[in-house]
Amino acid sequence: MPLHLEPPQTFAQHLAGADRGLVGMWLCTGSTVNAEIGAGSGLDWLLIDGEHAPLSLESIQQQLQVIAAYPITPVVRAPFNDTVLIKQYLDLGVQNLLIPMVNDASQAEAAVAAAHYPPRGVRGVGSALARGARWNRVENYLQRASDFVSVTVQIETAEAVANVAEIAAVDGVDGLFVGPSDLAASMGLIGQQGHPDVVAGVKRALEAGRAAGKPVGVNAFDPTLAAQYLDDGIDFILVGADVAMLARGSEALASKFIDERVGAASDSERASY
Repeated sequence: MPLHLEPPQTFAQHLAGADRGLVGMWLCTGSTVNAEIGAGSGLDWLLIDGEHAPLSLESIQQQLQVIAAYPITPVVRAPFNDTVLIKQYLDLGVQNLLIPMVNDASQAEAAVAAAHYPPRGVRGVGSALARGARWNRVENYLQRASDFVSVTVQIETAEAVANVAEIAAVDGVDGLFVGPSDLAASMGLIGQQGHPDVVAGVKRALEAGRAAGKPVGVNAFDPTLAAQYLDDGIDFILVGADVAMLARGSEALASKFIDERVGAASDSERASY
C-alpha cells in the first residue's frame, strides 16, 4: 500500500507562528551539497534563487529533495512573474514562491492566480505526474492544494513602493519582500542600499504590510542594517548567500596566508638594507 503523505507547513504558516524575525540565506550555486550544508545550519529558511543563478528545473527539484530532510523552510524565487513557469515550479514541489518585480496590484493578482487551481486561479492540473502532489500520494491534493502554497511578492522599485498598500491588499499575497538593491537602482541610487531614501522605502513597505496584516521581509547583507531591520520588527530577512560567503571567506584566506606573509617578507627585506 502506498504512503499517504502530508506536505510541510508553508512559509506563510511559519511566519504566522513566529515570535521573532525569521533569518535566512540565499542558495545561488545550484549545489545540492551547499543546499544540505545550509539546511543544517540552524537558520530558519533558505532562498533558492531562480532569478540570478543558473538553476534548471531539475536543479531546483534536487535542492528541494535534499532540504526536505531538515527542519528548515525553502522558498524559491522565480526569474519572472510567469504563469507557465510558476506552474512548473509548483509541480516539481515548490510550495513557497517569491515573485520578483511586482509593481502593482494587477501583477500581484496574476502571481496569485498562477499559484492556484480554478476557480481561484489558472494553474494547470497535472498533479498525478508531479512531485508537488507526491504523484497523488497527498490525499485530496487537488481540493487542498491552496493550503500547501504561499506567495510572497517582491517590492523592489520606486513604483512598487508607491503602490505597496494596494499590492499588500491583494487576497492571496501572503507576504512582501523588499529588494533594496533594485529599489536603490530604480531611485537613481544604485549600490546605495543603506541610503536614507532606500531605507525609508523599506520602512514604508513594512508599514503597509502591517496595515494589511501581511508579513514583510528584506534582504540585508550589511550586519548593521540587518540588525536595525530586525529591531524595527521585520518579519523575515536574508543575511547572507552561499556564493558571497565563499567569496569573502576565500579572500580572507588569501589575505591571511599570502598577503600578510608577502607584506611581512617585504618589510624584512627593506629593514635589511
